Amino acid sequence: MSAACTDPILYTDSASCLQDLADKTTDILIIDLETIGGDDALEAYAVRCPRAVIIAVSAQGSVSRAVSAMRAGAHDFLTKPFSLDALSSKIMFQLEQRRPVQTVAALPVPHHAEPAPVDTIPARPVRTADTAGHQARLIGVSAKMRDIHDQIARMAPSQAPVFITGESGTGKELCANAVHTQSERRHNRFVTLNCAAIPRDLIESEIFGYVRGAFTGATDNRAGAAEQADGGTLFLDEIGEMDLLLQSKLLRFLQTGTFQRLGDTNTRKVDARIICATNRNPVAEISAGRFREDLYYRLHVLPIHLPPLRERRDDILPLAETFLDRYSNEERRSFKGFDADAEARIVSYSWPGNVRQLENTIRQMVVMNDGVAVTYDMLPLVIRDQTARPNAIIDLSRERSRSAPPSRPFGTIEPLWAQERRIIEDALDAFDGNIAMAAAALEISPSTIYRKRQSWSARAL
Repeated sequence: MSAACTDPILYTDSASCLQDLADKTTDILIIDLETIGGDDALEAYAVRCPRAVIIAVSAQGSVSRAVSAMRAGAHDFLTKPFSLDALSSKIMFQLEQRRPVQTVAALPVPHHAEPAPVDTIPARPVRTADTAGHQARLIGVSAKMRDIHDQIARMAPSQAPVFITGESGTGKELCANAVHTQSERRHNRFVTLNCAAIPRDLIESEIFGYVRGAFTGATDNRAGAAEQADGGTLFLDEIGEMDLLLQSKLLRFLQTGTFQRLGDTNTRKVDARIICATNRNPVAEISAGRFREDLYYRLHVLPIHLPPLRERRDDILPLAETFLDRYSNEERRSFKGFDADAEARIVSYSWPGNVRQLENTIRQMVVMNDGVAVTYDMLPLVIRDQTARPNAIIDLSRERSRSAPPSRPFGTIEPLWAQERRIIEDALDAFDGNIAMAAAALEISPSTIYRKRQSWSARAL
C-alpha cells in the first residue's frame, strides 16, 4: 500500500505498485511483507522511494523479524492485526523524526567536539538523564550500603572506569548515576545504553552511530551513545551481553578515545567516562570465552559490588517506606506505614528480585488497596506464603534427586530438557508468571527463560 499524504492508493499487486511508484512522489509506504514476498522485495521499495517513510507489517511478530525488516529498509514495524490508532501513531512518530532538528544544533557542544551536522539525530534507544533534577537515589542505612556510599564518594572525582557488579534489581544504574552526579561531569550528560535490550546486529551503531548510506534504511547521520556522552558519562548496562567482536572495538575506544561511525572513514574523538555493569560473574564469563580478558582489566579499575537485598536486611524497611510514601502520593492513597505483621513478613522475605521486586510489590499493594497502614492481608501471596520461596523450589528438586533410587529403567528417566522445563515452570508459577523474578530466583538471565520457552514450542510442533 502506498499512501501519499493527500491521496492514499491501495495496491494488491507488488509489480504494478513498484512500476507506478516510479512516477509518483510518495511520502508513506505501508507494506505487507507476506504480500510482497519478504525482505528482498522490501529492499526494492526502499531503493525506489528513498525519501518515503516505510512501515512494514507482518503476521510474524518476533524481534528477529522486525530487525530483519528494518535492515532491509523499513523505518518501523507493526504486527498484524493492528489498530488504526497504532498505525497512525507510528506514522506521526516517523514524520516527526524527519522534521528539521533545530534543538540538536542548539545543544551545548563541548569545545573539543566536532559540531553536529544539521541532519544528525540522536539514537532513540539511548536514554539521557537530567542529573541535576534526578530524584532516584541509592537508599541504605546498613553497614554494606554505607560502605558503598563511601566508595562512590572516593571514586566520583576520578576519570577512571567504574565496573559495577550485582544481581538484577540491586540498583546498578542508580549507583552509576550517583558516581556521575558527584563528579565534575555532573553538568554534562549521563547516557545509558542497555546492551541486553538491543539486538546484536544493531548495538555497534547505537554505541558509535552511523552515517547516511551505511546500510539500507540509514537515511540520516546519527550520533551514537559515545558521542552523546562527550564531556559526560557513558553507562553501558549488562555489558556481559556484548558480542566479542564489538568488545574488541570497545577496547580500542577505551585505549584511544577515538572511534568511527558505522560506514564512516573519519575518526572522531570524545571525552566520556565509562561506567559499566553486569549481573553475571565476569571471571566466569572470561573462563567460558564470552568476555575478553583484556577488556575486563581495562574496565575493572574501580570495582563496586552491590550486595543483594537479602544480605542487607536493615535496608528493606527504609526502602519499603520510601516506596510506600512515593506511590501513596502518586496514587492518592492514605497509607502512612506498615502494621507489625506486614513489616515482619516484608523484612523476612528473601526478595530474589531485589530492590526492583520490592518497589514493584509496594506499588502493586498501593494500587490495589487503601488504608492508613499496609496489613498482612494486603501482601501478595508469594510473600505471605513463605513456603513458595524460590529456595523451596530448588530444595524440592534436590530432594527429588536424593530420594530417587540409585538405578531405574532407561524409559523412566526424565530428559534433561523436561527437568529444566519443570523447574522453570515451577518458578514461574511461584511468581505468578513474572519472568524477571523467576529468573532472579533461579540465578539465570531472563533471556534464558525466553529462549527455553521458544525451544519447548518448537518441540511441540
